[in-house]
Amino acid sequence: MGAQKINAEESLGEKIKKIFATPTPSPARKHRTHPAAKKSPTPSASPSPKHKKASPTPEPSASPKSKSKKKKLSPTPTASPTPSPSPSATPEEETPSPSPTATPSPTETPSPSASSPEKKVDSNATISPNELSGYDDYPARVRKIIDTALELTTRNLSYSYGSADPTNGGMDCSGFVYYVLQQNDVKDVPRDSSQQYVWVRKSGNFRAVISRNADSFELDALKPGDLLFWTGTYSIERDPPITHSMIYVGKKKGTDRRIMVGASDGRSFDGKQRYGVSVFDFKLSKPKADKDTKMSPLFVGYGRVPGLGEN
Repeated sequence: MGAQKINAEESLGEKIKKIFATPTPSPARKHRTHPAAKKSPTPSASPSPKHKKASPTPEPSASPKSKSKKKKLSPTPTASPTPSPSPSATPEEETPSPSPTATPSPTETPSPSASSPEKKVDSNATISPNELSGYDDYPARVRKIIDTALELTTRNLSYSYGSADPTNGGMDCSGFVYYVLQQNDVKDVPRDSSQQYVWVRKSGNFRAVISRNADSFELDALKPGDLLFWTGTYSIERDPPITHSMIYVGKKKGTDRRIMVGASDGRSFDGKQRYGVSVFDFKLSKPKADKDTKMSPLFVGYGRVPGLGEN
C-alpha cells in the first residue's frame, strides 16, 4: 500500500510536472509569437515611418516649392488676367487706327494740299491781248470778254471747285466762265458747265466736234470768244454729262497755236503743266484706249455766247 501511494504520488507528481511543463512551453511560445508579431509590425511600421519620413520630407520640401510654383503660377494666372488688359490692348489697337486716320492723314493731306496750291499758283500762265493774232479785228464785246478773262490769269488764282468769285483765291471752270460773262453784262448765264452747254445748244449756235484732228473742218467755224465744252473730266451725275467749259481766245502770234483761257486742275501750255486760272493750249486729245480708265476727257464741241452776236 505504501508503495502504491508512493507510486501514486510519483505518478501524480509526474502528472503535475507534466502539466506544469506543458503550459510553460505554451506561454513561452505565445510570448515568442507575440514579440514576433510585435516585431513583424515594427518592421512593417519601420518602413511605414520611413515612407512617412520620406513622404513628409518631400512633402514639406515639395509643398514650399509647390507653393512657390503656385505663386509663380499665380502670376501666370495674373498673366491670364493680363488678357483682361489685352482687351485694353484691343482698344490700344483701335486707338492707333483712328489716330493715324485722324491725325496723320489729315495732316498729310493738308500738307500736300497746302503745297499743291503753291504749285498751282506758280504754274499759272498768262499772255497779253497783243500776243493774239488779229486781236485788233475782234468785235468790241469779244475783246472786252477776252480782256477780262486774261486779266484774271495775272492774279495767281488756283483751281477751286464750287467757286465763281476770284476773291476766294480760286475758281472752277464754269465759275470762271460765269464770272467773266457776268462782268460783261451777258444775261441769263447758267452757273454750271452742263447748263451752259444747254444754254448754248438752245440758242442754235452750237457746233459738235467728233474728229480728233486739229485740222478738221469741224473747227472751221471756231471764233474767239466761243465757249468750249468737254465731258468726262471728272465723275458726276449730270444730264447732259458735260463736266468742263472754257473760253477760246484765238491763235498766238508766231506759232499759230490755238489758245483758250479758264480754270483747270491740270492742262498744258507751252509744253508745261499748268494749274488754276490760266491760259492753256487748245488741243483735241484722243480718248484713252485703256478699258480700266473710268475718266477720259473728250471734247464735244463749241458755240457762240447767246446774245453776243458778232459785235
